[in-house]
Amino acid sequence: MATTNPHGGTAQQIQLPPLTDGPHRRRLGLIALVATFGGLLFGYDTGVINGALNPMSADLGLTPLTEGVVTSSLLFGAAVGALAGGRLSDGWGRRKTILLLAVTFFAGTLVCVFAPTFGVMVVGRSLLGLAVGGASTVVPVFLAELAPYEIRGSIAGRNELMIVIGQLAAFVVNAIIGNVWGEVNGVWRIMLSVAALPAIALFVGMLRMPESPRWLISKGRAADALEVLSLVRSPERAQAEMDDVKHLAEEEEAAHQTRWSALSDKWIVRILLVGVGLGIAQQLTGINSIMYYGQTVLIEAGFQSSAALIANIAPGVIAVVGGVIGLWLMQKINRRTTLLLGFSLTTICHFLVGIASIALPVGNPARPFVILLLVVAFVGSMQTFLNIAVWVMLSEIFPLHVRGFAIGVSVFCLWIANALLGLFFPSLVAAVGITGTFFLFGIVGIVALIFVYTQVPETRGRTLEALEEDVTTGAIYTVHKTPTTAR
Repeated sequence: MATTNPHGGTAQQIQLPPLTDGPHRRRLGLIALVATFGGLLFGYDTGVINGALNPMSADLGLTPLTEGVVTSSLLFGAAVGALAGGRLSDGWGRRKTILLLAVTFFAGTLVCVFAPTFGVMVVGRSLLGLAVGGASTVVPVFLAELAPYEIRGSIAGRNELMIVIGQLAAFVVNAIIGNVWGEVNGVWRIMLSVAALPAIALFVGMLRMPESPRWLISKGRAADALEVLSLVRSPERAQAEMDDVKHLAEEEEAAHQTRWSALSDKWIVRILLVGVGLGIAQQLTGINSIMYYGQTVLIEAGFQSSAALIANIAPGVIAVVGGVIGLWLMQKINRRTTLLLGFSLTTICHFLVGIASIALPVGNPARPFVILLLVVAFVGSMQTFLNIAVWVMLSEIFPLHVRGFAIGVSVFCLWIANALLGLFFPSLVAAVGITGTFFLFGIVGIVALIFVYTQVPETRGRTLEALEEDVTTGAIYTVHKTPTTAR
């Protein structure tokens, strides 16, 4: 397949040898498993507040406002962590940055577990936020840069699957601890402390993992890059990919492009805006308001507090099931099609929740179960069609020389939207109820559908280098509306 180069010409055809089975495939799977402990921590630390908030509020004397501050402090910290993590990983390396994030996860957990006051809890949650944001930026890039293009979606998407597994783990741990030791003072501290275990596993595991070969090439360390590629590819495939990536890196170096000078290129700016738009649209579905305040929503729907804690496991289970299906879809369906399906289904669910809330007033015995069913359908649609697709696209649409920076900016905006929603969601529900809240989410979903249809390009089935060449010329918006045979 011929592709355009950054200077407007046509790149030489390069046919990569096919993927083969062997020890190198198993090594790639092990690297992905270890790295995605960052996603597991992301999920647990964002989900654990769902059940820990009520006993924490009683112990620390929190008000509705300070509850929102405790919840959103992690999210604002994540916005900073995403931006800093992306830039740090460009200069320091993906692997070393993930190791630093593991240490930050552990430190933040300890501060939260032993927090005596509201102020210390906010500090601890902010530290966790820095780690969560950094992981949300660096881990998907690390996986995408290690994965062969043929299975990049399923490899990079494993991080999102681990996020929802972490959230489900938080919901299950909360339900068990909350119902068995619910009367114990400081029960929420036990809930929070569990996060220390995967933080230790991530640190120990990453000590033995290799660096991203594409990052090594960008730093002129070609021999090290080939050594890493040889661990996770057949010898012929490793050398072919090496030549392809090295050629593109040399072109970028000759063009003297840096992350800031690249922003003078209208096509780089446009793809950055696509990344920002995808991140914000994903968050404004309201998915994380369910993950953070699911118990609150279910109590509002009519469940008792303890029953809501147990019922809250259902969205967590469907999120994992949807994540597994979503990984499979990454290899079967175009990214744009997946996103359009996802936003269509979640928007329908939003309006149905709002309608059910009107049709079944408070006191109707069917109300809590119907709303729970619709919330589960919403979460399932979100995890099956949207979450994995968005994170995979953010990991693959940006050129190498601005990849860490650009995904950092995109995920920074994603986390700011998440944080604002986390901060104001309790007040929004208090002001307009479930009905008004979900109708607002539905309106935003319609806007997101228009954005995806008109602005988001297709990326499935192509190497990162082929995508990069089309992004830097704008051809990705005109030529590749559907995937073609990858070079």
